[in-house]
Amino acid sequence: MSEDMNQVEVNNLAVGDKVQGQVTKVEEKQVLVHIENSKLDGIIPISELSSLHVEKAGDAVSEGDTLDLEVLKVEEEALILSKRKVDAEKAWDELQQKFESEEVFEAEVKDVVKGGLVVDLGVRGFVPASLVEAHFVEDFSDYKGKSLSFKIVELDKEKNRLILSHRAVVEQEQGQRKYDILESLQAGQVIEGTVQRITDFGAFVDIGGVDGLVHISQLSHEHVAKPTDVVQEGQSVTVKVLSVDRDNERISLSIKETQPGPWSDIQEKAPKGTTLTGTVRRLVSYGAFVEVFPGVEGLVHISQISHSHIGTPHEVLSEGQEVKVKVLDANKDDQRLSLSMKEFEERNDQNFDYEMPEESKGFQLGEMIGDKLKNLKQ
Repeated sequence: MSEDMNQVEVNNLAVGDKVQGQVTKVEEKQVLVHIENSKLDGIIPISELSSLHVEKAGDAVSEGDTLDLEVLKVEEEALILSKRKVDAEKAWDELQQKFESEEVFEAEVKDVVKGGLVVDLGVRGFVPASLVEAHFVEDFSDYKGKSLSFKIVELDKEKNRLILSHRAVVEQEQGQRKYDILESLQAGQVIEGTVQRITDFGAFVDIGGVDGLVHISQLSHEHVAKPTDVVQEGQSVTVKVLSVDRDNERISLSIKETQPGPWSDIQEKAPKGTTLTGTVRRLVSYGAFVEVFPGVEGLVHISQISHSHIGTPHEVLSEGQEVKVKVLDANKDDQRLSLSMKEFEERNDQNFDYEMPEESKGFQLGEMIGDKLKNLKQ
């Protein structure tokens, strides 16, 4: 009689019906379940346990689990059931909502395959390699078992196609972080950063998710021929915010302004009377500018260049020439340094008294005057 009842129960079920079953036995390639509120048993083939490839049934379910199932086939006194189809049906509805609302959600990477990552969301989700990170990744093997945040970028239930992107989430977060930083930055702030890229005209410094430019003129108080002379990629630096252009997302930074200026201790480095060696940097009509320390130029006024009268400094000096100078005065506040060169000049006085022989003293003048008169008469 029980067999007849079972037969009746089986006949009352049709393909596509939904049932609940409890796992009674887990074999390697299939799972046996007991259908709740009946005397029926069913079989779930391994291929119907998950949307992903499963090596052995125990990887997907355990004995005692209660599962929502769909009837695939009705056989005599037995049912062939699918967990995968029910999971997928539920999943597509939820995924459609996530796709439409552009929701960000967490999921575990189940597998790494050629060309990207596989995620189980009730249906198989694929993350192409180009959509994993915002930067290039050579080896994805470490991603298996890792939990990442995703957005759905393509969904087609009919084609069973679900494309996910972690990169979209990263870029969205970067964009928000950039906006927040741009809003919070103020000119005059001093902050820490990391040199990201170096170009001919300066260095780009990452200040927490957004890059600012340190122009070559703002790298150092000293003259900089090329930025790599001063900074290297990956180097930590302290920078001062010069300006923030929020509309164009441009930030101007300075390393120079966070460092002591070359004039800060000039009165200690160059007290009055000190002798220094410097290089002539510029010649002007009223004197010469001589660099005595990196970034510190002092003026040698034309009157302090030579004991002899000179018309322009160019007569005795040239740019790039090394000279010895004496400090006349140093003023840190005005950034002025007065220098002198003339006391180091080798004096070539021409006003020597030549002694004439006694016998020539009497007639030389007369002879000279006589010669002049003769010439005039002629």
